[in-house]
Amino acid sequence: MYEKSHANGQQTMPSGLALLRDPALNRGTGFTEAERDKSGLRGFLPPHVHSQEEQAVRVLARLRRLTDPLEKFVALNALHDRNESLFFRVLCDNIDEMQPLVYTPTVGLACQKFGHIFQRPRGLFIGANDRGRIAQLLRNWPYQAGIIVVTDGERILGLGDLGANGMGIPVGKLSLYTACAGVHPQLCLPVTLDVGCNNAAMLEDTFYVGLRQRRITGAAYDALIDEFISAACEVFPGVVIQFEDFANHNAFRLLKKYRDRVCTFNDDIQGTAAVALAGIFSALRITGGKFSEQKLLFLGAGEAATGI
Repeated sequence: MYEKSHANGQQTMPSGLALLRDPALNRGTGFTEAERDKSGLRGFLPPHVHSQEEQAVRVLARLRRLTDPLEKFVALNALHDRNESLFFRVLCDNIDEMQPLVYTPTVGLACQKFGHIFQRPRGLFIGANDRGRIAQLLRNWPYQAGIIVVTDGERILGLGDLGANGMGIPVGKLSLYTACAGVHPQLCLPVTLDVGCNNAAMLEDTFYVGLRQRRITGAAYDALIDEFISAACEVFPGVVIQFEDFANHNAFRLLKKYRDRVCTFNDDIQGTAAVALAGIFSALRITGGKFSEQKLLFLGAGEAATGI
């Protein structure tokens, strides 16, 4: 992230410890001799310069010594927090191995234990107590967001209401958008709308990170969503807003309300449906069958099955 100079408003690169503490710019022991001199890094790093390939091998060796998927999730999250480019290098080059750690199934357990493994905030938490100032909160984000993945945490995967702990879902999904689709990390903004939680176990957990109250509903809930949508479009013109893991009773009506007003979609409904349909068409190209001749079974009453 660039820092603004107070003297003339020009953007300047951070240096020294500030550079090493910025995950978007930090390259760890990968800084060259010239870069160390230019950016005031002498003395902060051990003398040997490691290539990113060498750093990735070191990360993988450490990860593979761990046996608990949640410990691997925490280790990857810590890497993301200190060296973003190395995190995505490891993720991209080993997607089959890393995807189940960054997203499903491990992300479900990570959300359940979110407060217990919390290290550093990522994305934006917007609470029910932030009514009237959501645009201000969004302006605190240092980048110009191109896509927002937002959840209210009410139906996280098949685990139910996890409240603010659901932040793991937008963070994990956007990591995959970068790794698999090449979306620049600075365009990605994970958001959790903390409107409360109806899960008693979450509310009683000492380490729960969200508001200690039951969910707001009705007009108050709709007003918060409406303010968020309007503020997001104002602060980030042209932004794509993706709804993620909202409960059925809100997911379908919010999609219907906003789909023709702003650039938005519901991934559980439309994204899953698109992938399922693509899979069917791909299978039919191999088998030579016709779509009109197929019998399809839709299992479950959730957004995904209903959406498909």
